[in-house]
Amino acid sequence: MRSAKFKSFNYAIGMFGTSIPINMLKTYAAFFYVDSLGLKTSQFSLILLVYTFIDAIDNLVYGYLSDRTRTRWGRRRPWLVIGTPLLVLGLVAFYNTPQGLAGSGLLAYCMLFYILTGTIDSVINANYGALFPELFPDDASRAATNALRQAFQLVAMVISIALTPMVTKHLGFGMTALVYGLLGGSVILYMAVTSRETAVLSQEKKPALWDSVRSLVVNRKFWLAGLTNAFYSAAMSLVLASLPFFVKYTLQIPDSQATILFASVLFVAIISVPLWVLLMKRLTLMPTWRAALASLLASFIPLYFAGSLVTAILASLLVGFGFAGVITTMDLIGARIMDEDKARSQVRREGIIANALGFMNRLNGLFTSFAFYLVLVLFGFESGDVPGPEPHQAARFLLTVFPLLLMLISLGLSFFLHFPNQKQPKGGQHD
Repeated sequence: MRSAKFKSFNYAIGMFGTSIPINMLKTYAAFFYVDSLGLKTSQFSLILLVYTFIDAIDNLVYGYLSDRTRTRWGRRRPWLVIGTPLLVLGLVAFYNTPQGLAGSGLLAYCMLFYILTGTIDSVINANYGALFPELFPDDASRAATNALRQAFQLVAMVISIALTPMVTKHLGFGMTALVYGLLGGSVILYMAVTSRETAVLSQEKKPALWDSVRSLVVNRKFWLAGLTNAFYSAAMSLVLASLPFFVKYTLQIPDSQATILFASVLFVAIISVPLWVLLMKRLTLMPTWRAALASLLASFIPLYFAGSLVTAILASLLVGFGFAGVITTMDLIGARIMDEDKARSQVRREGIIANALGFMNRLNGLFTSFAFYLVLVLFGFESGDVPGPEPHQAARFLLTVFPLLLMLISLGLSFFLHFPNQKQPKGGQHD
């Protein structure tokens, strides 16, 4: 029992490490470059668009190479150990722009290091995610471990999202990126050296690239799960990226008070994770997942009408509750897809599937790119220097209207996905 708890802890804490760098990158990239440095929203939209298509290619390649890796240290550990320092360097470079950089030079610099840092994050998270179904083969151990790692993720979000306005006020974005990078990187390395993956037998078949791609293309459950999570991920990415704009232009309160709103969301999410775990035990996985998506969707309605810090905090509590439910359940769905693929093909290719699901989540770049383009067209919001006549409405649109539409699509897709109920396999029931 003691060893099982350490096994869960050593793996789960990795989510703390992987979350800190990417949360700072995705949450504050737009605010830092658009509002502070003068990059245009159309230029930032272009960066997100280009990154999405690059991510489509690199994810499958990374997963394929990881699944075929054979070393004495395992398949995943070498990628985690090599990728971690590169992730730290990318994050630090992104938030330490050379002085005097503007125009096309600023665009090129932002695009280079946004894509570089994002693609290295893909390497790390795919290998980290591929370990999950391998280390924890049943729903009970998965649910317990996933609840723990989501708690670690939420603590990381408190640091890298909620506290960042206060930290950057004293340290600046450049030094904050260095501190966050070193903190997250050290935890990733600890997880990598303490998590023991299953040994790969010398005679075990290596997955073939085109066979793996073909199996994903025809896997209906993969597409449904991936697209459902892609629309959800796009909604939450917009929430995180637009909240600083909402604080500044809609609520018109000091930027540092964004910490209070972020903290409200994350505090409720932390205490809600155990509640969603209990609900999952009662309802099983799929109904709980759909209930979480519905809860998150509904939370954007009161948030739209928030006009003060107090009303925004109250509405944010509902966002945190729904958010907790989705993160508690969605990784278990990915693990189910990997289980079914392994049983069907008799080949272990968790890396390819984890990367492919990761890419589907990163399709949110298409939607967030479109959302930033729309605020230029609809509201004339070009940059912090040229915010247009209605920046308060532009921020409200980014934070509530577009995410609500994305969550409607996400919830609708979820009803087409079903798995055999593992609790009652003889009856062939579906949850």
